[in-house]
Amino acid sequence: MEPHALTLAGKVAVITGAGRGIGRAIAMAYARAGAAVVCGARSRGEIEATVALIAANGGTASACVADVCSHASMQALFQHAAGIHGGVDIVVANAGGGFHAHHVADADPVQWAETIQTNLIGAFHTAHAAIPHLRARGAGKLIFMGSGARNDTVPGMSAYAASKLALWKLTQVLAMELHAYRISVNELIPGPVKTAMTDFGARSFAPSEWVKEPDDVVPMAMFLATQPDIGPTAQSFSLMRRAN
Repeated sequence: MEPHALTLAGKVAVITGAGRGIGRAIAMAYARAGAAVVCGARSRGEIEATVALIAANGGTASACVADVCSHASMQALFQHAAGIHGGVDIVVANAGGGFHAHHVADADPVQWAETIQTNLIGAFHTAHAAIPHLRARGAGKLIFMGSGARNDTVPGMSAYAASKLALWKLTQVLAMELHAYRISVNELIPGPVKTAMTDFGARSFAPSEWVKEPDDVVPMAMFLATQPDIGPTAQSFSLMRRAN
Protein backbone atom coordinates (compact mmCIF):
# COMPACT_ATOMS: atom_id res chain seq x y z
CA MET A 1 0.00 0.00 0.00
CA GLU A 2 1.25 3.47 -0.81
CA PRO A 3 2.18 5.56 2.27
CA HIS A 4 -0.71 7.96 1.75
CA ALA A 5 -3.21 5.59 0.16
CA LEU A 6 -6.76 6.30 1.32
CA THR A 7 -8.16 3.53 3.49
CA LEU A 8 -11.28 3.16 5.61
CA ALA A 9 -10.40 -0.25 6.99
CA GLY A 10 -12.13 -0.82 10.32
CA LYS A 11 -14.56 2.07 9.83
CA VAL A 12 -18.34 1.95 9.66
CA ALA A 13 -20.04 4.38 7.31
CA VAL A 14 -23.75 5.22 7.18
CA ILE A 15 -24.98 6.78 3.95
CA THR A 16 -28.49 8.07 3.36
CA GLY A 17 -29.88 8.07 -0.15
CA ALA A 18 -27.55 5.16 -0.91
CA GLY A 19 -29.85 3.40 -3.35
CA ARG A 20 -28.76 5.29 -6.45
CA GLY A 21 -26.78 8.20 -7.84
CA ILE A 22 -24.22 9.92 -5.65
CA GLY A 23 -25.15 7.90 -2.57
CA ARG A 24 -24.60 4.57 -4.32
CA ALA A 25 -21.28 5.73 -5.80
CA ILE A 26 -19.99 6.82 -2.38
CA ALA A 27 -21.23 3.65 -0.69
CA MET A 28 -19.39 1.48 -3.20
CA ALA A 29 -16.20 3.56 -2.93
CA TYR A 30 -16.18 3.46 0.87
CA ALA A 31 -16.67 -0.31 0.77
CA ARG A 32 -13.79 -0.67 -1.69
CA ALA A 33 -11.65 1.30 0.76
CA GLY A 34 -12.43 -1.21 3.49
CA ALA A 35 -15.37 0.30 5.37
CA ALA A 36 -18.45 -1.61 6.44
CA VAL A 37 -21.23 0.40 4.81
CA VAL A 38 -24.83 0.82 5.92
CA CYS A 39 -27.05 1.84 3.02
CA GLY A 40 -30.16 3.76 3.99
CA ALA A 41 -33.02 4.92 1.74
CA ARG A 42 -36.79 4.60 1.41
CA SER A 43 -36.63 2.04 -1.41
CA ARG A 44 -35.69 -1.41 -0.15
CA GLY A 45 -35.08 -2.67 -3.68
CA GLU A 46 -32.57 0.07 -4.48
CA ILE A 47 -30.49 -0.25 -1.32
CA GLU A 48 -30.48 -4.03 -1.54
CA ALA A 49 -29.17 -3.64 -5.09
CA THR A 50 -26.38 -1.40 -3.78
CA VAL A 51 -25.51 -3.94 -1.09
CA ALA A 52 -25.45 -6.71 -3.70
CA LEU A 53 -23.04 -4.72 -5.86
CA ILE A 54 -20.77 -4.13 -2.87
CA ALA A 55 -20.85 -7.81 -1.89
CA ALA A 56 -20.09 -8.86 -5.48
CA ASN A 57 -16.93 -6.81 -5.26
CA GLY A 58 -15.87 -8.33 -1.94
CA GLY A 59 -17.10 -5.54 0.31
CA THR A 60 -19.17 -5.48 3.49
CA ALA A 61 -22.53 -3.75 3.57
CA SER A 62 -26.05 -3.96 4.91
CA ALA A 63 -29.34 -2.32 3.97
CA CYS A 64 -31.80 -0.56 6.23
CA VAL A 65 -34.98 1.07 4.95
CA ALA A 66 -34.98 4.62 6.31
CA ASP A 67 -36.73 7.92 5.67
CA VAL A 68 -34.87 11.08 6.67
CA CYS A 69 -38.20 12.84 7.21
CA SER A 70 -38.85 10.55 10.19
CA HIS A 71 -36.68 10.97 13.27
CA ALA A 72 -37.68 7.53 14.54
CA SER A 73 -36.60 6.05 11.22
CA MET A 74 -33.20 7.70 11.51
CA GLN A 75 -32.77 6.41 15.04
CA ALA A 76 -33.54 2.92 13.79
CA LEU A 77 -30.97 3.32 10.99
CA PHE A 78 -28.15 4.13 13.39
CA GLN A 79 -29.23 1.48 15.87
CA HIS A 80 -29.05 -0.99 12.97
CA ALA A 81 -25.53 0.21 12.11
CA ALA A 82 -24.32 -0.11 15.70
CA GLY A 83 -26.02 -3.46 16.21
CA ILE A 84 -24.79 -5.07 12.98
CA HIS A 85 -21.39 -3.43 12.55
CA GLY A 86 -20.46 -2.38 16.09
CA GLY A 87 -20.64 1.42 15.83
CA VAL A 88 -20.59 4.41 13.50
CA ASP A 89 -17.55 6.40 12.33
CA ILE A 90 -18.66 8.23 9.18
CA VAL A 91 -22.04 9.66 8.20
CA VAL A 92 -22.87 10.98 4.74
CA ALA A 93 -26.18 12.86 4.86
CA ASN A 94 -26.81 12.56 1.15
CA ALA A 95 -30.59 12.14 0.87
CA GLY A 96 -32.30 15.19 -0.59
CA GLY A 97 -34.64 16.47 -3.22
CA GLY A 98 -36.94 19.27 -4.23
CA PHE A 99 -35.83 20.41 -7.69
CA HIS A 100 -39.23 21.98 -8.31
CA ALA A 101 -38.99 25.10 -10.48
CA HIS A 102 -41.95 27.25 -9.46
CA HIS A 103 -42.13 30.91 -8.54
CA VAL A 104 -43.32 31.44 -4.99
CA ALA A 105 -46.68 32.78 -6.19
CA ASP A 106 -47.24 29.58 -8.19
CA ALA A 107 -45.69 27.09 -5.78
CA ASP A 108 -47.61 24.30 -4.11
CA PRO A 109 -47.29 25.08 -0.37
CA VAL A 110 -47.19 21.40 0.52
CA GLN A 111 -44.45 20.69 -2.02
CA TRP A 112 -42.49 23.75 -0.88
CA ALA A 113 -42.61 22.58 2.74
CA GLU A 114 -41.66 19.03 1.74
CA THR A 115 -38.43 20.35 0.19
CA ILE A 116 -37.51 22.05 3.47
CA GLN A 117 -38.52 18.90 5.36
CA THR A 118 -36.29 16.65 3.26
CA ASN A 119 -33.21 18.80 2.79
CA LEU A 120 -33.01 20.62 6.12
CA ILE A 121 -35.09 18.83 8.73
CA GLY A 122 -34.05 15.48 7.24
CA ALA A 123 -30.41 16.48 7.68
CA PHE A 124 -31.15 17.49 11.27
CA HIS A 125 -32.83 14.13 11.94
CA THR A 126 -29.80 12.36 10.48
CA ALA A 127 -27.31 14.31 12.56
CA HIS A 128 -29.36 14.15 15.76
CA ALA A 129 -29.67 10.37 15.53
CA ALA A 130 -26.02 9.92 14.55
CA ILE A 131 -24.35 12.07 17.19
CA PRO A 132 -24.64 9.65 20.16
CA HIS A 133 -23.05 6.90 18.07
CA LEU A 134 -20.24 9.14 16.82
CA ARG A 135 -19.55 10.33 20.36
CA ALA A 136 -19.36 6.73 21.53
CA ARG A 137 -16.50 6.18 19.07
CA GLY A 138 -14.58 9.16 20.40
CA ALA A 139 -14.30 10.76 16.95
CA GLY A 140 -16.10 10.82 13.63
CA LYS A 141 -17.00 12.46 10.35
CA LEU A 142 -20.33 14.01 9.43
CA ILE A 143 -20.61 15.06 5.78
CA PHE A 144 -23.62 17.02 4.53
CA MET A 145 -24.42 17.10 0.82
CA GLY A 146 -24.76 20.80 0.06
CA SER A 147 -25.47 22.76 -3.09
CA GLY A 148 -24.17 25.83 -4.86
CA ALA A 149 -27.84 26.82 -5.13
CA ARG A 150 -27.53 28.20 -1.60
CA ASN A 151 -25.80 31.24 -3.08
CA ASP A 152 -27.81 31.44 -6.30
CA THR A 153 -30.69 33.82 -6.84
CA VAL A 154 -32.67 31.83 -9.38
CA PRO A 155 -36.39 32.38 -9.86
CA GLY A 156 -38.30 29.23 -9.08
CA MET A 157 -35.68 27.73 -6.76
CA SER A 158 -36.74 29.35 -3.48
CA ALA A 159 -37.42 26.19 -1.47
CA TYR A 160 -34.33 24.32 -2.63
CA ALA A 161 -32.00 27.32 -2.25
CA ALA A 162 -33.41 28.21 1.18
CA SER A 163 -33.05 24.64 2.42
CA LYS A 164 -29.45 24.39 1.26
CA LEU A 165 -28.48 27.77 2.67
CA ALA A 166 -29.90 26.76 6.04
CA LEU A 167 -28.07 23.42 5.77
CA TRP A 168 -24.77 25.28 5.39
CA LYS A 169 -25.43 27.21 8.59
CA LEU A 170 -26.38 23.95 10.33
CA THR A 171 -23.04 22.53 9.18
CA GLN A 172 -21.12 25.42 10.73
CA VAL A 173 -23.01 25.42 14.03
CA LEU A 174 -22.78 21.64 14.44
CA ALA A 175 -19.05 21.75 13.77
CA MET A 176 -18.59 24.10 16.70
CA GLU A 177 -20.87 22.05 18.94
CA LEU A 178 -19.08 18.79 18.16
CA HIS A 179 -15.49 20.06 18.05
CA ALA A 180 -14.80 18.91 21.60
CA TYR A 181 -15.87 15.38 20.67
CA ARG A 182 -13.40 15.20 17.76
CA ILE A 183 -16.29 14.99 15.30
CA SER A 184 -15.74 16.99 12.14
CA VAL A 185 -18.70 18.40 10.24
CA ASN A 186 -18.25 19.54 6.65
CA GLU A 187 -20.26 20.30 3.55
CA LEU A 188 -19.63 18.72 0.16
CA ILE A 189 -20.99 20.69 -2.81
CA PRO A 190 -20.95 18.42 -5.87
CA GLY A 191 -22.32 20.93 -8.35
CA PRO A 192 -24.48 19.58 -11.17
CA VAL A 193 -24.49 15.78 -11.29
CA LYS A 194 -26.42 13.61 -13.72
CA THR A 195 -28.73 11.40 -11.66
CA ALA A 196 -32.25 10.00 -11.96
CA MET A 197 -33.68 12.90 -9.96
CA THR A 198 -32.03 15.82 -11.76
CA ASP A 199 -33.48 17.77 -14.65
CA PHE A 200 -31.15 20.44 -15.90
CA GLY A 201 -33.59 21.63 -18.53
CA ALA A 202 -34.85 24.38 -16.23
CA ARG A 203 -31.40 25.64 -15.28
CA SER A 204 -28.45 27.09 -17.11
CA PHE A 205 -24.84 26.88 -15.98
CA ALA A 206 -21.72 28.84 -16.72
CA PRO A 207 -19.98 27.58 -19.87
CA SER A 208 -17.09 26.37 -17.75
CA GLU A 209 -19.28 24.34 -15.38
CA TRP A 210 -18.62 20.62 -15.05
CA VAL A 211 -21.72 18.44 -15.25
CA LYS A 212 -20.56 15.30 -13.47
CA GLU A 213 -21.33 11.63 -13.18
CA PRO A 214 -21.89 10.29 -9.62
CA ASP A 215 -18.45 8.67 -9.58
CA ASP A 216 -16.87 12.10 -10.08
CA VAL A 217 -18.01 13.05 -6.56
CA VAL A 218 -16.24 10.07 -4.99
CA PRO A 219 -12.69 11.51 -4.65
CA MET A 220 -13.91 14.45 -2.54
CA ALA A 221 -16.11 12.16 -0.45
CA MET A 222 -13.08 9.94 0.15
CA PHE A 223 -10.92 12.94 1.03
CA LEU A 224 -13.38 14.10 3.69
CA ALA A 225 -13.83 10.62 5.15
CA THR A 226 -10.10 10.04 5.49
CA GLN A 227 -9.01 13.30 7.08
CA PRO A 228 -7.40 13.07 10.56
CA ASP A 229 -9.60 13.52 13.61
CA ILE A 230 -8.20 17.03 14.07
CA GLY A 231 -8.65 17.78 10.40
CA PRO A 232 -10.88 20.39 8.74
CA THR A 233 -14.30 21.14 10.18
CA ALA A 234 -16.98 23.77 9.51
CA GLN A 235 -15.73 23.93 5.92
CA SER A 236 -17.34 23.76 2.50
CA PHE A 237 -15.65 21.70 -0.19
CA SER A 238 -16.93 22.39 -3.68
CA LEU A 239 -16.50 20.57 -6.98
CA MET A 240 -18.01 23.45 -8.91
CA ARG A 241 -15.89 25.36 -11.39
CA ARG A 242 -17.24 28.75 -10.41
CA ALA A 243 -17.47 30.73 -7.19
CA ASN A 244 -20.09 29.46 -4.77
